[in-house]
This record gives sequence, structure tokens and C-alpha cells, in this order.
Amino acid sequence: MHATTERVANLLGAAATAVTDDLRDRSVAAFRLNTSNAAALIILRTAPGVSVTELGRRVGLTQSAAVRMVDSLERSGLVERRRLVGNLIGVHPTEEGRRCAEHLLDTRGAGLRRVLDGFDEAQLETLGVLLEKLLEGLYQGPGHADRLCRLCDRNACTAENATCPVGAAERAHLASADEGRSPS
Repeated sequence: MHATTERVANLLGAAATAVTDDLRDRSVAAFRLNTSNAAALIILRTAPGVSVTELGRRVGLTQSAAVRMVDSLERSGLVERRRLVGNLIGVHPTEEGRRCAEHLLDTRGAGLRRVLDGFDEAQLETLGVLLEKLLEGLYQGPGHADRLCRLCDRNACTAENATCPVGAAERAHLASADEGRSPS
């Protein structure tokens, strides 16, 4: 591996670790939630009513771990289960759960903005382009967008008619898969 690539990879790793630690400490500690619980509340903010299994998939948990997570959030008064159709149960945030999700996103956003304070406008634009490319490359296939964006503030991502790079990667992947199918 080229020395520049190794150095940049190391810098990226150090920055990712520092940002992750800061976000976890600031946003999650405020509500005494682990990162899975915080991610679940943020997901439910924009997708109320998903099943326990689907919520677990988006957070990155097994079905049994997802059940335990929802049980914990329900005991804390942050979510409730509601019967949808037949035996299907959806998970919905309570009013307190919605407030918690908003607070988590606000705290996350403030922490991320602090990280970017030292950049001028041109540097921010360049970093934005590089991060879009990085996120497109991190996308792994159908269903991965939900997991990759589990802590995203979707309103911030798509502000001023911007396109979510992960959503764009998923649409491109699905379009190329459709093109590869032969007509029946």
C-alpha cells in the first residue's frame, strides 16, 4: 500500500473513532441509552410502525436482541407496540420517545458542527463531495441504506434539494439490477 494511502487511512480511522466517541458520549449519555436504542428512536422518528424484526435489521441486531431492545425502550416509556393487521405488531415512539429522538439529533448535529468549526466554506464543500463519494462506496446493496443511515438527520441530508448519496447509490444499484434481468 502506498504511504499516502496508509496515512490517510489511519487519519480517517482516528477521526472516525474520535467523532464516534464524542457523539456517543454526548448524545447517548444524555438519556442513558446505548447506541442501538438511540438509533431505534431516530429510525422510529421517520418510520413509526415498523415491526420489531425490521427495526432490529435497521439497527443491526438479531431478532431476539431487537425484542430485548424494544422491551427496554417500552419499559422506559419511549416506545409502544401497537397491533397493525392480524398478528403484525408495529413499534411506535411515544411522545417522550419523539422528544428524545429530536434531542438526540439536535445533540448529534451540534457535535458534528463543532467538529467542522475549523473549516472555511470551500473546505466544507470539498469535504462534502468527498463524504458523498465515501458513503456511495460504503453502500453494500439492497437494505443496507437503512442501516448505513440509521443515525442520519434526513432533513439535514436533503436540505436545499440535495440528494442523499446513500439513497442515490441504492437507486442506482436497483436500476442496474433491473437492467440485468431478461424479459420473461
